[in-house]
Amino acid sequence: MSAVAVRHPDDVDHLGPRDFARLAAFIHDVAGIKMSAGKTTMLEGRLRRRVRATGTETISNYCDWFFRDGHHDGETVHLINAVTTNKTDFFREPRHFDHLRDVVLPALHATGRRRIRGWSAACSTGAEPYTMAMVIDAFAAQHGGPEYSILATDLDTEVLEVAQRGIYPAEQVVPVPPLLRQRYVLAAKAAKRNDVRIVPALRAAISFARHNLMADQYEVGEPLDLIFCRNVLIYFDKPTQEQVVRRLVDRLHPGGYLFLGHSESIAGIDLPLIPVANTVFQRT
Repeated sequence: MSAVAVRHPDDVDHLGPRDFARLAAFIHDVAGIKMSAGKTTMLEGRLRRRVRATGTETISNYCDWFFRDGHHDGETVHLINAVTTNKTDFFREPRHFDHLRDVVLPALHATGRRRIRGWSAACSTGAEPYTMAMVIDAFAAQHGGPEYSILATDLDTEVLEVAQRGIYPAEQVVPVPPLLRQRYVLAAKAAKRNDVRIVPALRAAISFARHNLMADQYEVGEPLDLIFCRNVLIYFDKPTQEQVVRRLVDRLHPGGYLFLGHSESIAGIDLPLIPVANTVFQRT
């Protein structure tokens, strides 16, 4: 790869207004993520890894190279990986999982549904879909079904690799209730290793794939009973939020459930949904 000429040393680690503006516009178009000017320092810091990886030597050079015709396509995935935020925890916002266990699963089971499909639409490193699977599997074991499968997607290919492995530092699974931890989490055989692994049966119930919520069509197979899309809408502007939620709802069975993050709102958007709990909605 050839890089443009090295700029003045003062430019090495700084992201100028012009480069920020064109990167912010590109990131919004591709990933829907809004980048206000207040995020310049954050973006600058995350770009440094890509500068080193591409050998472009400066942030300015990287931007010039990236936007040159025909050169950015292969780098786009790496750039988007660098700018996404991947905060996640097992049993994050635990009331959602209480509602899933106590209300949603019994309601679906009562309809005679023999198989349910769930989707973790911004799964990050996998804590959310594995938590969903633990709750559903424990319910199914107690009630003789239903069978289930979970699709877990994210825009970031690096976090998807972590999720597929299903290996985590032991402290990360502390929020998992003890009985579920005993059933679904395996400790490392080597005493000196401080990591754990999700049991194979649970991993087998989840399929992982890259998906961009900005896609025109959500090719996720047959309609779903459960969609978790939590704490991702906060990174979008209002028109993008509406666009994404409409596409999510289109993929729900009538009677299916949509879970959003506790800090997210869809007020003012006309949708075939009724609220059934805090940021939990059912398709009418």
